[in-house]
Amino acid sequence: MLDVLTGAQRRQLIDTQQVFATWRAAKSDRERRFSGGMRWAKRGKTEYLLRKTGKRETSIGVRSAELELIYDAFITGRAENRDRLHNLKERLDAIAPVNLAMGIGRVPRIAADILRSCDDAGLLGQQLFVVGTNALFAYEALAGTFVASDLVASGDIDLLFDARQRLSVAVIDLRQAGLIGLLQKTDRSFAPFRPRRYRAANRDGYMVDLIRPEPRDVFRDKLPAGLTNLPDDMEGAPIFGLAWLVNTQKVETVAIDERGYPVRIVAIDPRAFALHKAWVSRRPDREPLKAHRDLEQAKAAADIAVRYLRLPFDTQVLDALPSALRRMAPELTGSNAKAR
Repeated sequence: MLDVLTGAQRRQLIDTQQVFATWRAAKSDRERRFSGGMRWAKRGKTEYLLRKTGKRETSIGVRSAELELIYDAFITGRAENRDRLHNLKERLDAIAPVNLAMGIGRVPRIAADILRSCDDAGLLGQQLFVVGTNALFAYEALAGTFVASDLVASGDIDLLFDARQRLSVAVIDLRQAGLIGLLQKTDRSFAPFRPRRYRAANRDGYMVDLIRPEPRDVFRDKLPAGLTNLPDDMEGAPIFGLAWLVNTQKVETVAIDERGYPVRIVAIDPRAFALHKAWVSRRPDREPLKAHRDLEQAKAAADIAVRYLRLPFDTQVLDALPSALRRMAPELTGSNAKAR
């Protein structure tokens, strides 16, 4: 069910992750420190330093030796940052075909592009988390393993919506176009099945499902059902059992997509994934074919957690899950140890 990466594959994955981490830091620097621009402007006989951010331009102050230093540092820093990003992008472009040749490109391109869009918008790891089959790519990358191809094959991606986290005021594009607008930046053919529905699909039939915990009391629930209230946007489907997942620990890593490029993934803890999948497989309303696959995915995630990541199931980290789920751990790991 699991294959281990060779030493060369591990080194290549680590090298790619390191270059990507440096690129992301430079990109964050550009957005945080060097976005917009600065210029000198005269108002009458006085010259001011203006800073432009987005469409707004504000005055920093009257020209002085101190402001000249600030201006010079900004212009120099922005140029250096631009060169750094360019060089790192070229490095990632050069690494990508090597990653493919070495067989470590795993994440489907469409899923990777969706995750990048969510990450760029500041949603990934804040309001949105990866659950379902695509989470296995994160566990693979963390452990340096490959899960059997039939277990990671999928025509959709599930995004878990944590409505407790407020949207950043910086997410302007999302407020104007919604999650569906974000998906359409990835592929223009994405459209919701119906307005305010949980599922969207593109022309190739690839689906994105937005799911959320089922509220305890629908009459008292004040959390938003979707990322926005826009009439044409998506709305999370309330599903029993997902409250356990939004409250459990999360993991973050960088995997490689099928083009050879890195992609950041934030997913639920592999142990929580395993226990939840095993529970889903036992539900009487679960289709037998899907139930069997659920259980095999649960065992793969549990194997990665215990054998490769050395994560115990007997831990307070999993206390967000009901004891009935935690007691399923020995069945998944082949251990006689008691679970909490």
